[in-house]
Amino acid sequence: MIRMTQLLTPLAVLTVLAFPAFAQDDAIDINGDGMYSFPELQAVIPEMTEDEFTSMDTSGDGLLDADEIAAATQAGLLPG
Repeated sequence: MIRMTQLLTPLAVLTVLAFPAFAQDDAIDINGDGMYSFPELQAVIPEMTEDEFTSMDTSGDGLLDADEIAAATQAGLLPG
């Protein structure tokens, strides 16, 4: 069991460091409106396509609100 912990701890640290901007909402939400736009997310996740963003934007307003962000994170579309 200790061996497994020794192997997983560095992996967990690397996973957290791979997406440091998600730890701070203001690092993504540049304009401070409480929502994420496609340009804001693409700055953090350059490989994100507009189609991927649109699939997360269930309201169709061009922004991800807290509920949409939570749903996308739970679905694995955004890192947690």
